[in-house]
Amino acid sequence: MLRRMNKMAFIIHLARAAGRTPYVDGLIENCPIETEIVDAIDGKELSSEDIAAVYKPDIYQPRYPFTLRPAEIGCFLSHRICWQKIIEQDLAYGLVFEDDAGLDAGQAKAAIAFAEQHIADAGYIQLPVRAAPDNARVMAEQDGTRLLMPDVTPLRLSGQLISNRAANRLLHLTKVFDRPVDTFLQMHWITKIAPLVVAPSGLTDCTRAAGGSTIGNRKSLIDRANREVRRIAYRRNIERLSRRHDTEV
Repeated sequence: MLRRMNKMAFIIHLARAAGRTPYVDGLIENCPIETEIVDAIDGKELSSEDIAAVYKPDIYQPRYPFTLRPAEIGCFLSHRICWQKIIEQDLAYGLVFEDDAGLDAGQAKAAIAFAEQHIADAGYIQLPVRAAPDNARVMAEQDGTRLLMPDVTPLRLSGQLISNRAANRLLHLTKVFDRPVDTFLQMHWITKIAPLVVAPSGLTDCTRAAGGSTIGNRKSLIDRANREVRRIAYRRNIERLSRRHDTEV
């Protein structure tokens, strides 16, 4: 099945993030399908007009409590490029990686092959770098690899399979956006796509080793505390809405 289906892997890579180049090389070497490097949109290069054309706060509820940083806007736009490529190349699905992840070749091959069997129906399947929540429902299982549905879609987009249909819908919904791409994907009551998780995924988080986040910036202790309070309140709202709309997708 892996050989017959039309698919491609895309690695989002920010050119100036030189510390991530070895991880890009590792993803290419260990990925079981053909790969293409996608030049990430550098938020530092976006003009105020560029930002105003795609970013509008307070589109959806719950309200995202922070103003997006240029790097977060660039990240969202970079994922949209991959979704567009899935459509333009008429792929059954695309496998999208960010450039700060490591891939275990054997484990990833099994995870991707299993996820591929379900991507047409699921639309979106994450390859997580963190353990799935204990309460995630098992949707399918094969030889120790499980397809899970968490109550709340995990954050981080280190790796994911995205079907052609899902890519088309996500592009349509995100011509303008109001929050980071991973938090938008949590809102399945908006997207009508409930991301599943495949575990074990074979994917690991290498952000620190690769030189740290390209999005975050330093803040005072008070600022960090204030942000954490608002972040916790926001995540509770997402959890509440996720459970309320659990049966709608």
